[in-house]
Amino acid sequence: MHIFSTFETTSYLEMAISELEKKGVKRESIFAVPLDNRSEELKIFDTLHRSDGTSLIDIGMALATAFSVIGASIGFKLSWGPIYWGLLSAVIGFLVGFAIRLFIELVIKKKKRLLKGKHSEVIMMIKCEESQVETIENILWDHFALGVGKVE
Repeated sequence: MHIFSTFETTSYLEMAISELEKKGVKRESIFAVPLDNRSEELKIFDTLHRSDGTSLIDIGMALATAFSVIGASIGFKLSWGPIYWGLLSAVIGFLVGFAIRLFIELVIKKKKRLLKGKHSEVIMMIKCEESQVETIENILWDHFALGVGKVE
């Protein structure tokens, strides 16, 4: 039986390994592999095959609506009329909202986007007997494993 688990690199990982050895799991049956986490920055603009769920046009659409209403209202007194001024102010509102959202994503949320969530840093594989599976799983969960799986 093989048990797989993922951990952050902490002292809990070392404590889990030493407790497993105390419970009778041989050192040769424990295999830990450190992972290389993503070091490149995440992309702001979505592609056809990848989306991060962040919309850049939400503020732009709201401002385009507000600006177009105001522009059309004022356009009754101006020379081009309400339709042209409404469309022109909608484009201006969209560009202002898009610029605001782009600034928020690039400057303010940049650090949060890179540090979001917990990252697995080590994968540990343990080869054991079926009678030891429940004990080993409990030890791994007690030492804050991020995930545990087993394969026969």
